[in-house]
Amino acid sequence: MDKPSEGVTGVCGIDISAQTLAVAVQRAGASPWVLGEVANTAAGHQQLLAQLQGMGGRVRVVMEASGVYGLDLAVRLAATPGIELAVLNPKTARRFAESLGERSKTDPVDARVLGEYAARMPFTPWQAPRTVVLELRAITRRIASLKVQHGQESNRLHAQESSEQLPACVRRELRSSLRRVERAVQKLTRAALALVAHDPPLAAALALLQSAPGVGETSALQILGEVSALPSQLGVKQWVAHCGLDVREHLSGSSVRRPPRISKAGNRRLRRALFMPALVAVQHDPHLRAFYLHLVGRGKAKLQALVAVMRKLLHAFYGMLRLRQPYCGARLLPALTL
Repeated sequence: MDKPSEGVTGVCGIDISAQTLAVAVQRAGASPWVLGEVANTAAGHQQLLAQLQGMGGRVRVVMEASGVYGLDLAVRLAATPGIELAVLNPKTARRFAESLGERSKTDPVDARVLGEYAARMPFTPWQAPRTVVLELRAITRRIASLKVQHGQESNRLHAQESSEQLPACVRRELRSSLRRVERAVQKLTRAALALVAHDPPLAAALALLQSAPGVGETSALQILGEVSALPSQLGVKQWVAHCGLDVREHLSGSSVRRPPRISKAGNRRLRRALFMPALVAVQHDPHLRAFYLHLVGRGKAKLQALVAVMRKLLHAFYGMLRLRQPYCGARLLPALTL
């Protein structure tokens, strides 16, 4: 992480929407902000790159994590010599704007706020994941969405079948919808497995994840799709924060003392993918079960203890993938006597 604006010739903030990019550029020094807009297309990206490269030297760019709408631009900026890119969590950007006393929220304002962040705050460059990793993440996220849809349709079918007064055609359509979703999940799962099989690092990582208790093929793919895209320099605490499993305390003086809660300020997909493995692990892995019962015995609610198991599993996955070793409960929880 570099110091703010050290040795750079200019900074740029980019607010991304589906159709356009709002751009705020400032040269080094006290020059005014130059605001503009380009199309969010390949031609617009080339126009923006030409403007940034025309500033010479090192240019720092900050944009928000905006999903697929900003992905192509982020990959292109990260690969361009002389340009350093940071991709910011939208909540971080909003809180930074509030710290500046900025009450308005428009595309030009957001672009200038992101530029101010590039000029003032410590800078962590974004690393573009490999293409195969981006493809895997896209497939696994689609599978996760389809599974949510399957659950919703199942609930609707159950409700329809509870009464004979409701039309049979609706039940038939819901059953047909469920079959379509199931076929789509199977097809995408095969595609994900084929993608992993042709990439040795991903194949090895998938096998390691499946050595952990409660992690089957489906959960392993979901977890791998998310963690394989994380920058290699992140530590385990940053993994936990990225997942939103970091603990947020709220204490002030002697009168305000709220119970600690997880922040939920991170990747909800990864958090959801950890839930079922944790649920199975507390039933079948003696080490994690002992840890879970230890927390419950100390007065923790069962859900709190389960979230702690999720966090322990994430620690385990980090170590397994870094050290390239299978799961070992005794190494993860050496202090607990079984």
